[in-house]
Amino acid sequence: MLLEAMEKESEKIEEIKKEMERYAERSGFRLNPNEQVVIGLIKGLLANEKKYRARYCPCRRVTGNPEEDKDKICPCKWHKEEIEKMGHCHCGMFYKK
Repeated sequence: MLLEAMEKESEKIEEIKKEMERYAERSGFRLNPNEQVVIGLIKGLLANEKKYRARYCPCRRVTGNPEEDKDKICPCKWHKEEIEKMGHCHCGMFYKK
């Protein structure tokens, strides 16, 4: 049972990683080259999805008010501006090519 749950989580993480890679490619940036960071961030997204029913960016403070928090769903409202300014978004999921 535990092994099955771990396999499902691994599959979900890989699915989201591919989704994020496609988004990054279409948007002209790339995922963080450190795969462990990406996996940790995806685990944070999944934890927020379980708790709040949305994949809020793990680096943003969630209030619990869906209207107020909608801009924090990954990729968040600020990620493109942050990538342009800093070379990566605040949480480090996406990097400039």
